[in-house]
Amino acid sequence: MVELNPIDVPQRDLYKLLIGVVVPRPIAWVSTISPDGVPNLAPFSFFNGVASNPPSLVFSVSYRETTHQPKDTLANLQASGDFVVNMVTEPLATAMNITAGEYPPEVDEFQRAGLTPIPSIQVSAPRVAESPVQFECRLNQIVPIGEGPGSARLVIGTIVYIHIADAIYREPYKIDITAYQPIGRLAGSSYTRVNDLFELQRPASEIKPSGS
Repeated sequence: MVELNPIDVPQRDLYKLLIGVVVPRPIAWVSTISPDGVPNLAPFSFFNGVASNPPSLVFSVSYRETTHQPKDTLANLQASGDFVVNMVTEPLATAMNITAGEYPPEVDEFQRAGLTPIPSIQVSAPRVAESPVQFECRLNQIVPIGEGPGSARLVIGTIVYIHIADAIYREPYKIDITAYQPIGRLAGSSYTRVNDLFELQRPASEIKPSGS
């Protein structure tokens, strides 16, 4: 078995190792709006749901490869205090990939990728009309993780409104995964589909309820 001490591995190689092992990763397609009113849209795969009370999402924003400056997403949500997480499906993969590019702040990624921005209900950030699930979020907090190359800012958002397409929603409060067609991020240029499923029943709890 290979054994590694992270302090002995170059930062860029450590990043490659992490994204090759921690797979598949869901994709947060985060939309924000700048103080000048320019919509921004970018994907982040260090992402997950972390709580249901309050309902919360978390994603990690690293620094630009070219300038080592904060990405527009971070600057925008810090200014506005809100953002939208739009979920990425297989039909939207190409558009999502376009928005992964590095662009100047004045570029509207919605327009660049041929997507439709629509107003949110509770927040200032626009939503991606083509996405089947959109979470409107207010900023809870930003947690700094390290400094310099490879560092990031962990963004925690509280979900304040949810939009789900009729085509994938099943009562009560369930999602048809086959109709949904989400994709996951792997390493390099690779992604994965969710089309090979299996089920495992969780063992029954052996812990007695409190008070019994």
